[in-house]
Amino acid sequence: MKIGVLGTGNMADALGTHWVRAGHEVIVGGRDEEKARRLAARIGGGVRHGSPRAAAGFGEVVLAALPYGAGQEVAGELGAALDGKVLVDCSNPVGAGFRLLTGAGPSAAQRLAAAAPGARVVKAFNLCHEDVWRMNPPVFDGRPLAVPVCGDDAAALALVGGLVRDAGCEPVSAGGLERAGLLEATAALFIALWVGEGADAQAIAPPLAYAAGAGL
Repeated sequence: MKIGVLGTGNMADALGTHWVRAGHEVIVGGRDEEKARRLAARIGGGVRHGSPRAAAGFGEVVLAALPYGAGQEVAGELGAALDGKVLVDCSNPVGAGFRLLTGAGPSAAQRLAAAAPGARVVKAFNLCHEDVWRMNPPVFDGRPLAVPVCGDDAAALALVGGLVRDAGCEPVSAGGLERAGLLEATAALFIALWVGEGADAQAIAPPLAYAAGAGL
């Protein structure tokens, strides 16, 4: 598959590396083409680099590995170059004090979709630190990491689910794009627990057998 990566930061590096290992063709696109060149060289495997427009034009799937707000701005600049593309949003709109920056308004993913109305936006890869995505693969106690995925287009969800598996993880259907805000709020909560309280967020949920009262 052809994948365009918008951004030159840690998430672009970690996910791009997984996908190159899985045999996909990747172009890294950055406003700073020198940073894009350095990231492409670090990932290796024949990864090319260029502008955001070059990456968007190349990819069947385009990863928006950009901070909250920047993704909307870049999508607006790219315009029709994103039409028909599967656009993956991994951003977290979390600010100082672990505050959800979107408040009661649309989620970051919905705002990205509004900025790129011709794209098929999928929310994924937002619940873990980039160092987790650098693991090859992210497996804990023998169990692959589960990755919630939200979106409205079945074909887009299938493509992103494949990319989740290519990272050594298991996709979990989390509903339509209207539920992306729940994923983003979960990230804000988890970050507050992990960073603010030093708590194990995984310990707050009972095993599946007990989740709905079964097994009691």
